[in-house]
Amino acid sequence: MTDHILVAVAWPYANGPLHLGHIAGAYLPADIFARYNRIIGNKVLMVSGSDSHGTPITIRADAENTTPEKIFSRYHKDFQESWKGLNISWDLFTTTDTENHHEISQRFFTNFFNNDLLYEATASLPYSIKEKRYLPDRYIVGTCPNCDSENARGDQCEDCGRTLDPQDLINPRSITDGSVPEFRERTHFMFRLSKFENDLKEWLKDKEFWRPNVLNQTNGLLEQGLKDRAITRDLSWGIKVPVDGWEDRRIYVWFEAVIGYLSASIEWAKEIAKEPDKWKDWWNKDSKSYYFIGKDNIPFHTIIWPAMLMGYDEDLPLPHNVPSNEFLNLESGQFSTSRNWAVWVTDYLSRYDADPLRYVLSATMPETSDSEFTWRDFVRRNNNELVGTYGNLVHRTLTFLQNNFDGVVPDVEIQESSNKLIEESNKALITSGEYLSSCDFRASLRTAMDLCQKGNKFLDEREPWKAIKEDKNHAAETMFTMLTVISALKILFYPFLPESSQNLHGYLGETGLVESNGWELNTPVSGNKLPKPKPLFKKLDEEKVILDETQRMNKGN
Repeated sequence: MTDHILVAVAWPYANGPLHLGHIAGAYLPADIFARYNRIIGNKVLMVSGSDSHGTPITIRADAENTTPEKIFSRYHKDFQESWKGLNISWDLFTTTDTENHHEISQRFFTNFFNNDLLYEATASLPYSIKEKRYLPDRYIVGTCPNCDSENARGDQCEDCGRTLDPQDLINPRSITDGSVPEFRERTHFMFRLSKFENDLKEWLKDKEFWRPNVLNQTNGLLEQGLKDRAITRDLSWGIKVPVDGWEDRRIYVWFEAVIGYLSASIEWAKEIAKEPDKWKDWWNKDSKSYYFIGKDNIPFHTIIWPAMLMGYDEDLPLPHNVPSNEFLNLESGQFSTSRNWAVWVTDYLSRYDADPLRYVLSATMPETSDSEFTWRDFVRRNNNELVGTYGNLVHRTLTFLQNNFDGVVPDVEIQESSNKLIEESNKALITSGEYLSSCDFRASLRTAMDLCQKGNKFLDEREPWKAIKEDKNHAAETMFTMLTVISALKILFYPFLPESSQNLHGYLGETGLVESNGWELNTPVSGNKLPKPKPLFKKLDEEKVILDETQRMNKGN
């Protein structure tokens, strides 16, 4: 049965380039999941876009003495280059600054306003006497009252994940000049989030299949009790409040950004599919939506967005799963844009191929706890696992076939010992598919690499390079079996390594796209003549890479 799967991916703030932490946190797992669901025949819609209105963009614009429009346009282009280089397979990657997104966000606002889910309230907000303006939440930092982190933002503490208001912070200060803000009363619209507390608790009762970190954080926040949240802010950059007299304020970005999943789906239907109502196929009770995010975004996708969907007049489905990842660290330290401690995606792609990075980030993906990227581990996994285990298995099989069978797939009768490995290949596809369906990507990748190791062991034990001299049929059977195993590996690695899988698809004599054959074992066709292969991966000089990249990071890339 074909399912409609919405792959909704976090909207990156367009205030700086993407680094490996971003990719491991949300974008690579989303792409792996989308590719797998497409290859098994599901109808996938994978959407996201640049978050164009967040205060990180205005902060960057202030620092560079330019406009928010120029900032988000610059980094939206950078994002597009990163996606192309990493083979991230979007159906649509848009921005929150489209007319379509503005319209739908204002529609939500008006709907809530008409249904008494918004109300005016006076709030105590930070005001800069020096700048003579109210400061957005992210312009304020201080000590978190929950975990004592000294650099908590005015909207959320990144260390403990707790959502905050600026007045919650201990020793608050402005990020622009370090001054202590004065808190003044200001009227804003509030969203009745507290109204949905019991409904959210009931909704979560059957979510035992969620990752423990996601479910625990969500239940913990609900147990603390939900508070109504301001839905407008004193900003000049963003989506206008559709109420007379509110021209000097904008819709708060936390509210409108999550609406982007819906607005992007509608934009895709109108502009790409050319069927304006097509988005509804992914927004009904029979579809399933998966939200790929980092752990700092969990409350917005397991509490706030579901509450907004509950409150909206139209019958829109709640998230089926929110497979949030933890954080990826870099060389024993946290990725930091401000300190320039990062490996930037476009910079990486200027020197290395995409698939080795996709492999290493998949193998170390922070699915349930923080993990770490190091250049030494990157080189080790590339050389030992991709080149030495997988690539070597493929290359020595295909070159042996060229040298001893003129590249022609032999016609043989498979014996029991060989059939056992073929059965293992089929089993690997089933097991890996189960892991991918449940968003257990590291386990799926291990399944593929385990089959590589079994293939290498089989090849070493059979020694076709010796058998060819005395029993060519024995060598031929070995080759046919290995071609079958390699065909399975092509599929198993495809969601993770799309470029090398496509190359291997061609080396096995296949035409078209690798995903067109589905998630099943493709038996080699006897008599087919295969083209001469090339190595799938390049071996790296460990000491040179570590020296070069360490110097590069210390210089600030």
